[in-house]
Amino acid sequence: MAAGKKAALVTGGSSGIGKSAVLALARAGYDVAINYSSSEAAARKTAAEAETLGARTLLLKCDVSDETGVRAMMNSIEETFGRLDVLINNAGTTAPWKPKDLESLSLDDWDRVFNVNVRGLFQVTRAAVPLLKKGEHPCVVNTASIVGLRPGPQPLPYAASKAAVVNMTKTLAWNLGPEIRVNAVAPGWMEGDWMQRMLKDKYQDLMAKRAKATPLKRCVTADDVAESMMSLVQGNRFVTGEIVVIDGGFTAST
Repeated sequence: MAAGKKAALVTGGSSGIGKSAVLALARAGYDVAINYSSSEAAARKTAAEAETLGARTLLLKCDVSDETGVRAMMNSIEETFGRLDVLINNAGTTAPWKPKDLESLSLDDWDRVFNVNVRGLFQVTRAAVPLLKKGEHPCVVNTASIVGLRPGPQPLPYAASKAAVVNMTKTLAWNLGPEIRVNAVAPGWMEGDWMQRMLKDKYQDLMAKRAKATPLKRCVTADDVAESMMSLVQGNRFVTGEIVVIDGGFTAST
């Protein structure tokens, strides 16, 4: 194990779940590498907030579906931090389509979703393994989704890609143990920009209905997801290959 402060990488770390994870890690005493693909202004803002919490940050622009870029990103992390204790695979994308109209889905969009959400997760994890092995109790936490476990209204390639993340989490846990634990979180309907883009003008109404049908009477937030991620990072030392559902009990009661 390398000496010095613990370090983490969060992909898709500029906003949403990624931002909440970056700030949670900073509060817990980690230095954080923040990966982003296009949202540089948001990434810089997240980095500034993390630095006020005591973290040293490293901004890394990289499309996780680009293998050359991913390898270069790991080289930068090694030069700056020398190790990784935590990898949070959060980078993801989706595709536009009209529900129940399969012809409305572009196959180019399908490929893009799988390149980022599935291939990208694998490429980042594979490239991070040597750095993780230098860390203390290293672990990987992947962002899956409830639609990777049961059908939902999200675009078909997004749901299928998250089902692949669920499977890959379990398969990577077998391949990377005992040195590295690999788990995932599966958020339900989450407040914020992502669902606003999905639900458009129906956002307020549908989110309110979902909250009413949820035992804990609200929808999940990015901070809720980050809290569960940190429980997998800082504890649960004998837990690997598991998918933690974060939906206030909705799927358990329907």
